[in-house]
Amino acid sequence: MKVRSKLARRLENFACFAPGIAALVFAILALMLPMLHARAAGTDAIDGAPQVIRIGAGQPYSFAVYANHNLQQLPAHVARAVVFVHGVKRNADDYFQIGLHLLKTAQFSAADTLLVAPNFMVQADRGSSSAMPLWSGSTWMQGEASERGVDGVTSFQALDDIVHYLADRQRFPDLKEIVMIGHSAGAQLMQRYAAVNELDGPLQQAGIAVRYVISSPSSYLYFEASRPDGDGFSLPKSIICPGYDNYRYGIGNAPDYLKRQNLDGEQLFRRYAGRNITYMVGARDDNPNHRYLDKACGAAMQGATRVERQLNFVRYERFLSDQWQIPVKHPEFQVKGAAHEADKLFRSEDTVRRIFPQQ
Repeated sequence: MKVRSKLARRLENFACFAPGIAALVFAILALMLPMLHARAAGTDAIDGAPQVIRIGAGQPYSFAVYANHNLQQLPAHVARAVVFVHGVKRNADDYFQIGLHLLKTAQFSAADTLLVAPNFMVQADRGSSSAMPLWSGSTWMQGEASERGVDGVTSFQALDDIVHYLADRQRFPDLKEIVMIGHSAGAQLMQRYAAVNELDGPLQQAGIAVRYVISSPSSYLYFEASRPDGDGFSLPKSIICPGYDNYRYGIGNAPDYLKRQNLDGEQLFRRYAGRNITYMVGARDDNPNHRYLDKACGAAMQGATRVERQLNFVRYERFLSDQWQIPVKHPEFQVKGAAHEADKLFRSEDTVRRIFPQQ
């Protein structure tokens, strides 16, 4: 009888346990991969948790954001900030991940590009608190004020306060650009914010460029009473929709944020025309019965689908440009193969090139 060596017996015992050990190793690696990916993307918030920042002058309040840096340990040389606003589901965490991929495709380094995905919350949302402004349903997407928590904060004011946070030279002395992106409900907010905010000009004067990307909103803010009519524009003859030109579709009954500026439609459009705005939509976002498409008569007057409403609004800009002799050049594009899908829209290489040209 041959006597087995101790080494042979140990190898035999290891072979018995090897499949289990291998499975354990693979399980550990599977848990680590998301964290490794997050670190590669430059985020310190590797657990996917939102961070709470304090914003607002006079009486600061808390606001939840997702960011690719620990905002308690600010990066030294941020030159660009990208603010990405979620859709109607208020899923800022998903938009943060989409934003990370967008920046990675654009080959931006986390060392100089800060991504911020703010979360406009309602009281029932996980992570909400009484120290935050909390909205009722989707009222945040049209600039209305919070009703719970810290009440009376409009979503326009919240965006102002986020922009002030980013533009603070004590915090980010090297900042040169803020890119404001909104998709779907977030784009409804962003298109109106691009029209009504008063920060754009002062920021430009301070050496901080501001750009807006409006992706697939259900409706747009029109500057006077004309609406699409065949190949042109005219005053609607129907009385079925008497409030079609009231806010949020027009500037009638404007919110206080805009009303206090004492601007008529021509003055408001002149300012809007001078801002850096890009419109985008999925080429297949052409379903007139889409679940989240605004079907109110004021929205329906702008077109039947999101694609049609974008094309009509760009034509409307040219109509006003001719009528009021105001130059305007806001590019628009459609993403091939995409419908109303933020992930697909912003993973397109064409989208990246158009949002970040020659960068």
